[in-house]
Amino acid sequence: MTEAMTDPPPGGRLALRRALVAALVGVATAGLLWLGAAALSPLDGLDIALLVLFAVALPWTVLGFWNAVIGLLVMRLARDPVAAVFPGIATVEPGAPIVLSTAILVCIRDEDPRRVIRNLAPMLDGLARSGAAARMHVYILSDTAGGPAAAAEEAAFAALPPTSIAVTYRRRSDNAGFKAGNIRDFCETFGARHDIAVVLDADSVMPAAAVLRLVRVMQAEPRLGILQALVVGLPAQSAFARIFQFGMRLGMRSYTVGSAWWQADCGPYWGHNAALRLQPFIAHCRLPELPGGRAVLSHDQVEAVLMRRAGYAVRVLPEEDLGFEENPPTLTEFIRRDLRWCQGNMQYWRFLLMPRLTPVSRVQLVLAILMFLGSPAWMAILVLTTIGAARAPASFVHPAQGEWLLAAFLAMWFAPKIATVADVLARPDLRRGFGGGGRFLLSVAGETVFSLLLVPIQWFSHTALLLRLPFGGTPAWGAQARDAHRVPLVHAALRFWPQTLTGLASLGVLAVRNPAALPYALLIAGGLATAIPLAVISALPWLGRALARLGLGRLPEETAPPEVLRALARHA
Repeated sequence: MTEAMTDPPPGGRLALRRALVAALVGVATAGLLWLGAAALSPLDGLDIALLVLFAVALPWTVLGFWNAVIGLLVMRLARDPVAAVFPGIATVEPGAPIVLSTAILVCIRDEDPRRVIRNLAPMLDGLARSGAAARMHVYILSDTAGGPAAAAEEAAFAALPPTSIAVTYRRRSDNAGFKAGNIRDFCETFGARHDIAVVLDADSVMPAAAVLRLVRVMQAEPRLGILQALVVGLPAQSAFARIFQFGMRLGMRSYTVGSAWWQADCGPYWGHNAALRLQPFIAHCRLPELPGGRAVLSHDQVEAVLMRRAGYAVRVLPEEDLGFEENPPTLTEFIRRDLRWCQGNMQYWRFLLMPRLTPVSRVQLVLAILMFLGSPAWMAILVLTTIGAARAPASFVHPAQGEWLLAAFLAMWFAPKIATVADVLARPDLRRGFGGGGRFLLSVAGETVFSLLLVPIQWFSHTALLLRLPFGGTPAWGAQARDAHRVPLVHAALRFWPQTLTGLASLGVLAVRNPAALPYALLIAGGLATAIPLAVISALPWLGRALARLGLGRLPEETAPPEVLRALARHA
């Protein structure tokens, strides 16, 4: 097999791609800041503070815009979009025999074992029929502490019916190192027996064909260290999860294709639905212990940059049939998960000066930090613009430049979704998969409103956590509630009253001092002010059922369910 799969494009084209993206991001950022300065001119101390905060908040938006533009161009113009961003993938033989010993790792903690078994069953059945069963071994890696939950878990996995796929259940007595510690324990105990590990979360659903595809790609290229599959949302009953994953589906494809075009062999690792080459992972990806004996929480990106430092490629395979995940069913559960990621990413600053990292790896760590540092910047922008608009209603912002700035920023913010919408509308088969053009556009409109309400709530929650972290405040790392359930009004009020109060305060001040600014303030303050009703309403069971009946938020897997989802329904 040719080395082209993980080598950079010939003739230094990869360096040119990265230089082009850096230049585009730099020019777009400078242009937005220039528009901001023109809108606020003449500048005073408040205006300069706003521009600095805007600069902190911009990187993800601007990079997302260019990733989406590049992704759309690749999806529309390339004969094979996947091969365009993953050279050599087309040479992988679909039916090549599996020769590498493969461990399938399922990491669980305080999960319903029946649910885990249900998610695994279609994959086990498919692998048993594939002829590759002798090369496969499933490991259930449990971090459940003990008590009745552990007893039920052990009984459930002991009662698994015999299969041609070997299954090993192992439970640790503690949760040292969290999930990364769980996998490291596997590596030290069982890792020498296998060549490849396919890592799954408790909520992962991966078809047998996807497992085999990942392994065949790893077989074809011995210098490929991590292969990350694109993960899409599992069709959901919850209204919150249904709308969220519809939007995620819109944004992920164009963004991932575009980023893969320039990241190439410095791609992402998301910690699940991915294949790892065990020998270099064991040798080079051990996570360092942080001061005070603390563990690295968001381990995946650190492991990716360590693998790349060791000379192995890390790539993403942007195909949408490689596996599913369950998204949180309510706003409260979503924020719990989001805050865990926020806390973990804030540890990355300790690795920025690690020796021998590639420049792209350092950029990825910086971007992972800025993903969450942008949140307090946006909250400060809300406060300062409220003060500025209330202090000088007639002269705070020049209307023409301000409107140009807002239009440019919103276009960039929504660009990943706009790119995928354009691609779907141009493909009749995709339109049908999403329920038809009319339903699809209605779903896009509803998800747009939903995301405008959701994102400021995330920003506020990140900000509150970041303010607590220096004083020892940390989010809970307990088990995720995965089933759809109601959110009582009292619970939502206790959880989201600070967001609500902040949003109402901003809108109230502007209603008195500068009513003309209210439509613009609603872009941030509106989501904060409606956090409580959003949490309650988006969790109503009848709303989820109604959206499903109307075909709103429909995914192609609902229109034509693949075999793994039909089997999942049977096992459920």
